[in-house]
Order: sequence, then C-alpha cells, then structure tokens
Amino acid sequence: MTRYVSSCFITLFVLFLWRVEDIADACRCSPPHPQQAFCDADIVIRAKVVGKKALSNEIKYDIQQIKMFKGPDRVIHAVFTSSSSASCGVTLETNKEYLFTGRMSTDGSMHLVMCDFIQYWEDLNGTQKKSLTQRYQSGCDCTIIRCSSLPCPVSAPDECLWTDWLLADGQSGPQAKYSACLKGRDGSCAWYRGMAPFKK
Repeated sequence: MTRYVSSCFITLFVLFLWRVEDIADACRCSPPHPQQAFCDADIVIRAKVVGKKALSNEIKYDIQQIKMFKGPDRVIHAVFTSSSSASCGVTLETNKEYLFTGRMSTDGSMHLVMCDFIQYWEDLNGTQKKSLTQRYQSGCDCTIIRCSSLPCPVSAPDECLWTDWLLADGQSGPQAKYSACLKGRDGSCAWYRGMAPFKK
C-alpha cells in the first residue's frame, strides 16, 4: 500500500512539473518585423494609455487614440489583453504613448498579445513612423522570412530574408529599423531603404 501511494505521488509530481513547464512555455515568440506585424494585424494605432481595469480573466486598458493607421473607421477607446503572461498577456504603462498592432474580436474590441508589435511611440525612428502611412501597406504582398542562421534559402520571389532580427545587443538591426520589403518592377520582393534597394 505504501509503495502504491508513493508511486502515485511520484506520478502526480511528474505531471505537475510537466504542466508547470508547459504553462511556462505557453507563450514564446520572436520579435516580429514591424512591416509583417502591420500586414498581419487587423488594427494598427498610435494611442496613449489613460487607465487600467482588471476584469475576470483579462485586463482592460483605456486608451486615447491618436491616429489610426489600419483598421475600422471608428475610434478605439480600449484594448484588452490576458491577465496572465503565460497566456501572452502584456503589461502597459499608463500615460505612455504606444504603437499597437492587434486583432479585432467578433465583438469589435481590440485584443493584444505578447507576440504583437507593441512599442513605445518615442522609441520608433522617423523611417518606421513614416512607413506606417504607406510603405508597410504597399509591401503586404511580400513575406518576411526570419533567418536565424545563415545560409537561409529564399523559396519564392515574394520573400525577403530578415537576417539581422536579433543582434548581440538584443535589438533588431537596419532591416527592421530602416527598411521595408517591397515589390520591384520585376515583381520580386527585396529590401528597400529609402528609395533604393537595401544594401548590407
């Protein structure tokens, strides 16, 4: 009987550890390129967080919308996120301006997860801010492929390899900060910085 109880305890303990590890790994994602995040999002806005309210299983952040770059023809007054980081919930600061990319639920509300592109507005450079109004949208026919280690083959002409997505200092490189993946005259996609193809 003692051996049986001990065996059950060990089994339950192993299952508990497996479940904890599973929860801890539930939300893992690499930083998205701002263009890809823009194209994949239902809503892209610049907004200031002005309030916070805890709900049953999520957090509601009241916002003051400053500019809508992509989304419905109406003002967004709040964004919602999971109250649990394991479920990809995000933590926002009040009285701070952000760029939000997120999803629109069936009830019309905007939801954010950790894998969205969420940045302090002041941390975006001038090229990124200008790209939100036209360049990113014009590149949505292209696909940005994250390359973690070279060589990375391009399998289709509508793809751009993102090779500097994580540098030694933990920050993205020029391809995210200053470039967009756009179609050229030949119909293939390439990195463009300013009005010329991106040069390494």
